[in-house]
Amino acid sequence: MNRRKFITSATAASGLMILKSKTAFGYEANSAVRLALLGCGNRGTSVATSFANNAGARIVALGDIFPDQLAKGKVHFDAVNSKLGQGPIDPKLMFRGHTAVQQLAASSEIDAIQISTPPWFHVEHLDVVVRGGKHVYCEKPVGVDIAQTERALAISKRFDGKVSMDVGFQIRSAPPFVEIVRRIQAGQIGKIAAISAHYNAPGSTYPDRPGMPADEVRLRDWLWDRTLSGDILLEQNIHVIDVCNWIMGTHPIKAVAKSSRQAIKHQGNTSDNYEVIFTYPGEVELSFSSTQFGKNGFFDVAERVFGDAGVAEAPYSGPLRILGNDPWTWSGNEAQDTAPGKFAADGAFTNNLALADTMKERSFLESITSGKFHNQVAAGVESARSCMLGRQAAVLGRELTWNEMMKSPEKYTLNLDVTKFN
Repeated sequence: MNRRKFITSATAASGLMILKSKTAFGYEANSAVRLALLGCGNRGTSVATSFANNAGARIVALGDIFPDQLAKGKVHFDAVNSKLGQGPIDPKLMFRGHTAVQQLAASSEIDAIQISTPPWFHVEHLDVVVRGGKHVYCEKPVGVDIAQTERALAISKRFDGKVSMDVGFQIRSAPPFVEIVRRIQAGQIGKIAAISAHYNAPGSTYPDRPGMPADEVRLRDWLWDRTLSGDILLEQNIHVIDVCNWIMGTHPIKAVAKSSRQAIKHQGNTSDNYEVIFTYPGEVELSFSSTQFGKNGFFDVAERVFGDAGVAEAPYSGPLRILGNDPWTWSGNEAQDTAPGKFAADGAFTNNLALADTMKERSFLESITSGKFHNQVAAGVESARSCMLGRQAAVLGRELTWNEMMKSPEKYTLNLDVTKFN
């Protein structure tokens, strides 16, 4: 199956291109879902821009804790809207400070809210958004500790079927990955014996902030803060762990791990490398490693699944294929670029992920307009907890089981008063 046939089949099956003239929820077939962005940083801006340009959403509102970020967001999205023949964002729908999420959730002029705030706030903001009756597209991870994931599951149960709740694991919507996972699960590589995966990326960077209060620096430079981000295993590497969970159809049951801070010299307390061995049911082991340092650091992300009849290779860039008794290679345009993949700080990758965001966003919007609401919180929690398993095993310096983690979970306390940011 090539890329064009896959997309044609997928869109026809899901109804992305053809909707009823009007759904029971009041959306006209050619109307746009009114989307608000909460968190006007790099990734948030990139995703919301794609929602507008590639999925047909209308960006109508913005929220951010910092006024300069909010102003920057308005300039950007006014330009995006202008190119699409739409008006600028109404200043009355721009909210700043720590109460921005409440104000967005209370607005009758918004249908859905994209949560792109630092991970420590994801579950709190999820709660506020769905209580306001808004559909939600929440970036990963769904919580930074077990207590937050428990709260997320309770929210998910309470609002199931009332609103759409999507989690930003866009790789699950990338056509090449959808197809190779389908083939693995159909038995094309035989019985899975082992998995090897890695996520090597440059480090995050921030400008110098002389004279800025420490709490503000901490919030602005949140990728360097273990509590706000959850550390690199949870904040970035989770995409690989989520793909492995998707392939296996479950989560790991134990892990042994190490992490350290060897290369980065900037402030903060995050790790710059992880080495984890996760064990899935049936004694299938995932050997995972990651690095995150250097302004122009090495970038390479891939999963290799070893079966008794073949090997499946699923990189971000390069041939996505199956080798062995029944070989196959994805033939879409995404795999034609043989140059090494490039890191995208905003998460907008090309090559095998070229259509990941677009397909994910269209699916989310279609769930709203069709009234067939999504609830992806539980899957998001499962992948977040899988990363927490590796993270806590590294802290303890010994093997940790899933059940033990659930009985003695880590607790991440912010110790920062966000009410001062108005």
